[in-house]
Amino acid sequence: MSSWTMQCATLLEPLVDCLRKSIFSSKHIHGDDTTVKVLVPGNGKTKIGRIWTYVRDGRPYGDTTPPAACYFYSPDRKGERPKDHLKDFKGIFHADAYGGYNQIYGENITEAACWAHTRRKFYEITVASDNAKIAYETLIQIGKIYQIEEDINGSEPEERLKVRQEKSTKLVEDLFASFKDALTKLPKKSATTKAINYAMNNHIALMRFLDDGKIEIDNNAGERAMRSLAIGRKNWLFAGSDNGGKTAAIIYSLVETAKLNKVNPNLYLAQVLSVIQDYSSTKLAELLPWNLKIPEFIRSG
Repeated sequence: MSSWTMQCATLLEPLVDCLRKSIFSSKHIHGDDTTVKVLVPGNGKTKIGRIWTYVRDGRPYGDTTPPAACYFYSPDRKGERPKDHLKDFKGIFHADAYGGYNQIYGENITEAACWAHTRRKFYEITVASDNAKIAYETLIQIGKIYQIEEDINGSEPEERLKVRQEKSTKLVEDLFASFKDALTKLPKKSATTKAINYAMNNHIALMRFLDDGKIEIDNNAGERAMRSLAIGRKNWLFAGSDNGGKTAAIIYSLVETAKLNKVNPNLYLAQVLSVIQDYSSTKLAELLPWNLKIPEFIRSG
Protein backbone atom coordinates (compact mmCIF):
# COMPACT_ATOMS: atom_id res chain seq x y z
CA MET A 1 0.00 0.00 0.00
CA SER A 2 1.13 3.55 -0.69
CA SER A 3 2.51 5.88 1.98
CA TRP A 4 -0.52 8.11 1.34
CA THR A 5 -2.87 5.23 2.21
CA MET A 6 -0.94 4.56 5.41
CA GLN A 7 -1.13 8.25 6.34
CA CYS A 8 -4.88 8.13 5.81
CA ALA A 9 -5.10 5.01 7.98
CA THR A 10 -3.21 6.81 10.76
CA LEU A 11 -5.80 9.58 10.68
CA LEU A 12 -8.68 7.10 10.57
CA GLU A 13 -7.45 4.73 13.29
CA PRO A 14 -9.08 6.62 16.21
CA LEU A 15 -12.40 6.54 14.32
CA VAL A 16 -12.03 2.79 13.76
CA ASP A 17 -11.30 2.34 17.46
CA CYS A 18 -14.60 4.12 18.10
CA LEU A 19 -16.31 1.78 15.61
CA ARG A 20 -14.85 -1.28 17.30
CA LYS A 21 -16.05 -0.13 20.72
CA SER A 22 -19.54 0.35 19.28
CA ILE A 23 -19.56 -3.18 17.87
CA PHE A 24 -18.21 -4.79 21.04
CA SER A 25 -20.82 -3.03 23.14
CA SER A 26 -23.43 -5.22 21.41
CA LYS A 27 -24.69 -8.46 22.94
CA HIS A 28 -24.67 -10.49 19.70
CA ILE A 29 -21.79 -10.41 17.21
CA HIS A 30 -20.34 -12.61 14.49
CA GLY A 31 -16.68 -13.41 13.94
CA ASP A 32 -14.54 -14.90 11.20
CA ASP A 33 -10.98 -14.80 9.87
CA THR A 34 -9.11 -15.44 6.66
CA THR A 35 -5.57 -15.57 5.33
CA VAL A 36 -3.67 -12.73 3.71
CA LYS A 37 -0.25 -12.87 2.10
CA VAL A 38 2.26 -10.45 3.60
CA LEU A 39 5.63 -9.51 2.12
CA VAL A 40 8.60 -10.42 4.30
CA PRO A 41 11.05 -7.49 4.34
CA GLY A 42 14.39 -8.19 2.76
CA ASN A 43 13.89 -11.44 0.86
CA GLY A 44 11.00 -10.77 -1.52
CA LYS A 45 8.98 -13.72 -0.22
CA THR A 46 5.58 -13.70 1.46
CA LYS A 47 4.27 -15.15 4.69
CA ILE A 48 0.71 -15.85 5.79
CA GLY A 49 -1.01 -13.35 8.09
CA ARG A 50 -4.63 -13.19 9.20
CA ILE A 51 -7.45 -10.71 8.89
CA TRP A 52 -10.15 -11.05 11.56
CA THR A 53 -13.64 -9.58 11.35
CA TYR A 54 -16.35 -8.93 13.91
CA VAL A 55 -19.84 -8.00 12.77
CA ARG A 56 -22.95 -6.55 14.38
CA ASP A 57 -26.10 -7.12 12.35
CA GLY A 58 -29.44 -7.46 14.09
CA ARG A 59 -31.57 -6.91 11.00
CA PRO A 60 -32.68 -10.58 10.85
CA TYR A 61 -34.48 -10.10 14.17
CA GLY A 62 -35.78 -6.60 13.47
CA ASP A 63 -33.11 -4.65 15.36
CA THR A 64 -32.75 -1.08 14.09
CA THR A 65 -29.22 -0.64 15.48
CA PRO A 66 -27.01 0.17 12.46
CA PRO A 67 -25.08 -2.85 11.17
CA ALA A 68 -21.31 -2.58 11.39
CA ALA A 69 -18.13 -4.56 10.74
CA CYS A 70 -14.59 -4.09 11.99
CA TYR A 71 -11.35 -5.82 11.08
CA PHE A 72 -8.03 -6.60 12.75
CA TYR A 73 -4.73 -7.81 11.30
CA SER A 74 -2.38 -10.24 13.01
CA PRO A 75 0.78 -12.01 11.79
CA ASP A 76 -0.56 -15.39 12.98
CA ARG A 77 -3.72 -17.26 13.99
CA LYS A 78 -2.98 -17.80 17.66
CA GLY A 79 -5.94 -18.00 19.99
CA GLU A 80 -4.59 -15.03 21.92
CA ARG A 81 -5.60 -12.79 19.00
CA PRO A 82 -9.40 -13.13 19.31
CA LYS A 83 -8.98 -13.24 23.09
CA ASP A 84 -7.42 -9.78 22.92
CA HIS A 85 -9.92 -8.47 20.36
CA LEU A 86 -12.89 -9.61 22.48
CA LYS A 87 -11.56 -8.72 25.92
CA ASP A 88 -14.33 -6.15 26.45
CA PHE A 89 -17.14 -8.10 24.78
CA LYS A 90 -19.91 -9.80 26.76
CA GLY A 91 -22.62 -11.74 24.98
CA ILE A 92 -23.27 -14.28 22.22
CA PHE A 93 -20.46 -14.91 19.75
CA HIS A 94 -21.41 -16.54 16.42
CA ALA A 95 -18.43 -18.32 14.89
CA ASP A 96 -17.11 -21.51 13.34
CA ALA A 97 -15.51 -24.23 15.43
CA TYR A 98 -11.96 -22.86 15.26
CA GLY A 99 -10.17 -24.18 18.34
CA GLY A 100 -8.52 -20.83 19.02
CA TYR A 101 -11.88 -19.44 20.07
CA ASN A 102 -12.24 -21.99 22.87
CA GLN A 103 -10.31 -19.91 25.37
CA ILE A 104 -12.73 -16.95 25.02
CA TYR A 105 -15.85 -18.91 25.97
CA GLY A 106 -16.90 -18.84 29.58
CA GLU A 107 -18.58 -16.47 31.99
CA ASN A 108 -18.74 -13.48 29.62
CA ILE A 109 -18.92 -15.00 26.13
CA THR A 110 -21.25 -17.76 24.95
CA GLU A 111 -20.70 -19.69 21.72
CA ALA A 112 -23.34 -19.97 19.01
CA ALA A 113 -22.17 -22.49 16.42
CA CYS A 114 -22.75 -22.35 12.68
CA TRP A 115 -25.19 -24.69 10.94
CA ALA A 116 -23.85 -23.61 7.54
CA HIS A 117 -20.46 -25.08 8.44
CA THR A 118 -22.16 -28.25 9.65
CA ARG A 119 -24.21 -28.52 6.47
CA ARG A 120 -21.09 -28.02 4.34
CA LYS A 121 -19.47 -31.13 5.83
CA PHE A 122 -22.35 -33.29 4.60
CA TYR A 123 -22.66 -31.49 1.28
CA GLU A 124 -19.02 -32.26 0.46
CA ILE A 125 -19.76 -35.95 1.02
CA THR A 126 -22.66 -35.89 -1.46
CA VAL A 127 -20.42 -34.23 -4.05
CA ALA A 128 -17.83 -36.96 -3.66
CA SER A 129 -20.27 -39.90 -3.63
CA ASP A 130 -23.57 -40.82 -5.28
CA ASN A 131 -24.27 -43.33 -2.52
CA ALA A 132 -24.25 -41.06 0.52
CA LYS A 133 -27.71 -41.78 1.88
CA ILE A 134 -27.13 -40.44 5.41
CA ALA A 135 -25.52 -37.25 4.10
CA TYR A 136 -28.38 -36.67 1.64
CA GLU A 137 -31.00 -37.20 4.36
CA THR A 138 -29.12 -34.83 6.64
CA LEU A 139 -29.13 -32.13 3.98
CA ILE A 140 -32.87 -32.52 3.57
CA GLN A 141 -33.45 -32.14 7.32
CA ILE A 142 -31.17 -29.12 7.60
CA GLY A 143 -32.96 -27.64 4.59
CA LYS A 144 -36.27 -27.86 6.47
CA ILE A 145 -34.73 -25.99 9.42
CA TYR A 146 -33.40 -23.29 7.08
CA GLN A 147 -36.82 -22.92 5.46
CA ILE A 148 -38.28 -22.07 8.85
CA GLU A 149 -35.52 -19.51 9.34
CA GLU A 150 -36.31 -17.94 5.98
CA ASP A 151 -39.97 -17.62 6.95
CA ILE A 152 -39.18 -15.77 10.20
CA ASN A 153 -36.34 -13.62 8.92
CA GLY A 154 -36.92 -10.02 10.03
CA SER A 155 -39.47 -10.94 12.68
CA GLU A 156 -39.23 -9.81 16.30
CA PRO A 157 -37.09 -12.03 18.57
CA GLU A 158 -40.16 -13.23 20.50
CA GLU A 159 -41.85 -14.42 17.31
CA ARG A 160 -38.70 -16.12 16.07
CA LEU A 161 -38.29 -17.92 19.37
CA LYS A 162 -41.92 -19.05 19.39
CA VAL A 163 -41.77 -20.47 15.86
CA ARG A 164 -38.45 -22.17 16.49
CA GLN A 165 -39.74 -23.89 19.59
CA GLU A 166 -42.91 -24.96 17.80
CA LYS A 167 -41.33 -26.15 14.56
CA SER A 168 -37.52 -26.33 14.68
CA THR A 169 -36.81 -27.94 18.04
CA LYS A 170 -38.16 -31.36 17.11
CA LEU A 171 -36.38 -31.29 13.74
CA VAL A 172 -33.06 -30.56 15.42
CA GLU A 173 -33.58 -33.12 18.19
CA ASP A 174 -34.55 -35.81 15.65
CA LEU A 175 -31.48 -34.96 13.58
CA PHE A 176 -29.11 -35.43 16.50
CA ALA A 177 -30.90 -38.63 17.45
CA SER A 178 -30.30 -39.92 13.91
CA PHE A 179 -26.63 -38.97 14.23
CA LYS A 180 -26.27 -41.05 17.39
CA ASP A 181 -27.93 -44.00 15.71
CA ALA A 182 -25.77 -43.70 12.59
CA LEU A 183 -22.56 -43.67 14.63
CA THR A 184 -23.34 -47.18 15.86
CA LYS A 185 -23.42 -48.46 12.29
CA LEU A 186 -20.80 -46.46 10.37
CA PRO A 187 -17.06 -47.20 10.08
CA LYS A 188 -15.19 -44.97 12.53
CA LYS A 189 -12.98 -43.45 9.84
CA SER A 190 -15.66 -42.80 7.21
CA ALA A 191 -16.27 -39.27 5.92
CA THR A 192 -19.85 -39.40 7.18
CA THR A 193 -18.65 -40.34 10.66
CA LYS A 194 -16.30 -37.37 10.65
CA ALA A 195 -19.12 -35.04 9.58
CA ILE A 196 -21.41 -36.39 12.29
CA ASN A 197 -18.69 -36.07 14.92
CA TYR A 198 -18.22 -32.44 13.91
CA ALA A 199 -21.91 -31.84 14.60
CA MET A 200 -21.90 -33.85 17.82
CA ASN A 201 -18.85 -32.03 19.15
CA ASN A 202 -20.73 -28.75 18.64
CA HIS A 203 -24.11 -30.10 19.77
CA ILE A 204 -24.81 -27.61 22.56
CA ALA A 205 -23.67 -24.57 20.57
CA LEU A 206 -25.69 -25.69 17.53
CA MET A 207 -28.82 -26.00 19.68
CA ARG A 208 -28.42 -22.54 21.19
CA PHE A 209 -30.42 -20.70 18.52
CA LEU A 210 -33.53 -22.61 19.65
CA ASP A 211 -33.57 -20.75 22.99
CA ASP A 212 -32.88 -17.17 21.88
CA GLY A 213 -34.69 -15.35 19.09
CA LYS A 214 -31.68 -13.06 18.57
CA ILE A 215 -29.26 -15.88 17.83
CA GLU A 216 -28.74 -16.67 14.16
CA ILE A 217 -28.71 -20.21 12.83
CA ASP A 218 -25.33 -19.61 11.19
CA ASN A 219 -22.36 -17.29 10.94
CA ASN A 220 -23.11 -16.11 7.41
CA ALA A 221 -22.92 -12.45 8.52
CA GLY A 222 -19.28 -13.02 9.43
CA GLU A 223 -18.54 -14.87 6.20
CA ARG A 224 -20.18 -12.15 4.10
CA ALA A 225 -17.91 -9.60 5.72
CA MET A 226 -14.94 -11.52 4.29
CA ARG A 227 -16.11 -11.56 0.67
CA SER A 228 -14.74 -8.13 -0.23
CA LEU A 229 -11.41 -9.10 1.26
CA ALA A 230 -11.33 -12.31 -0.76
CA ILE A 231 -12.05 -10.35 -3.94
CA GLY A 232 -9.51 -7.70 -3.01
CA ARG A 233 -6.73 -10.25 -2.59
CA LYS A 234 -7.01 -11.06 -6.29
CA ASN A 235 -6.19 -7.44 -7.11
CA TRP A 236 -3.59 -6.40 -4.56
CA LEU A 237 -2.21 -9.95 -4.07
CA PHE A 238 -0.39 -9.25 -0.79
CA ALA A 239 0.20 -6.66 1.92
CA GLY A 240 3.59 -4.99 1.80
CA SER A 241 4.27 -5.52 5.51
CA ASP A 242 2.58 -6.18 8.84
CA ASN A 243 1.87 -2.44 8.97
CA GLY A 244 0.24 -2.78 5.55
CA GLY A 245 -2.01 -5.52 6.94
CA LYS A 246 -2.98 -3.24 9.82
CA THR A 247 -3.71 -0.44 7.34
CA ALA A 248 -5.93 -2.76 5.30
CA ALA A 249 -7.90 -3.69 8.43
CA ILE A 250 -8.50 -0.02 9.25
CA ILE A 251 -9.67 0.88 5.75
CA TYR A 252 -11.86 -2.22 5.36
CA SER A 253 -13.56 -1.48 8.68
CA LEU A 254 -14.92 1.83 7.43
CA VAL A 255 -15.54 0.74 3.84
CA GLU A 256 -17.56 -2.34 4.78
CA THR A 257 -19.51 -0.54 7.49
CA ALA A 258 -20.39 2.22 5.03
CA LYS A 259 -21.62 -0.40 2.56
CA LEU A 260 -23.72 -2.11 5.23
CA ASN A 261 -25.39 1.26 5.86
CA LYS A 262 -25.93 1.96 2.14
CA VAL A 263 -23.39 4.79 2.07
CA ASN A 264 -21.00 5.21 -0.86
CA PRO A 265 -17.65 4.27 0.76
CA ASN A 266 -15.42 6.36 -1.53
CA LEU A 267 -17.38 9.56 -1.01
CA TYR A 268 -17.82 8.79 2.67
CA LEU A 269 -14.07 8.41 3.21
CA ALA A 270 -13.40 11.58 1.24
CA GLN A 271 -15.71 13.57 3.48
CA VAL A 272 -14.34 12.05 6.69
CA LEU A 273 -10.73 12.70 5.66
CA SER A 274 -11.59 16.31 4.90
CA VAL A 275 -12.62 16.98 8.51
CA ILE A 276 -11.13 14.36 10.83
CA GLN A 277 -7.75 15.99 11.39
CA ASP A 278 -9.32 18.88 13.31
CA TYR A 279 -12.23 16.91 14.77
CA SER A 280 -12.66 16.63 18.52
CA SER A 281 -11.60 13.21 19.80
CA THR A 282 -14.65 13.17 22.08
CA LYS A 283 -17.03 13.54 19.13
CA LEU A 284 -15.60 10.97 16.71
CA ALA A 285 -18.79 8.89 16.88
CA GLU A 286 -20.41 11.67 14.85
CA LEU A 287 -18.25 10.55 11.89
CA LEU A 288 -19.37 6.92 11.87
CA PRO A 289 -21.27 6.05 8.65
CA TRP A 290 -24.70 5.96 10.28
CA ASN A 291 -24.18 9.24 12.18
CA LEU A 292 -22.36 11.48 9.73
CA LYS A 293 -24.60 14.14 8.24
CA ILE A 294 -23.83 13.65 4.59
CA PRO A 295 -25.36 14.83 1.33
CA GLU A 296 -27.94 12.46 -0.12
CA PHE A 297 -25.81 11.82 -3.18
CA ILE A 298 -23.27 9.98 -1.00
CA ARG A 299 -25.89 7.42 -0.07
CA SER A 300 -26.13 4.38 -2.31
CA GLY A 301 -29.17 2.29 -3.10
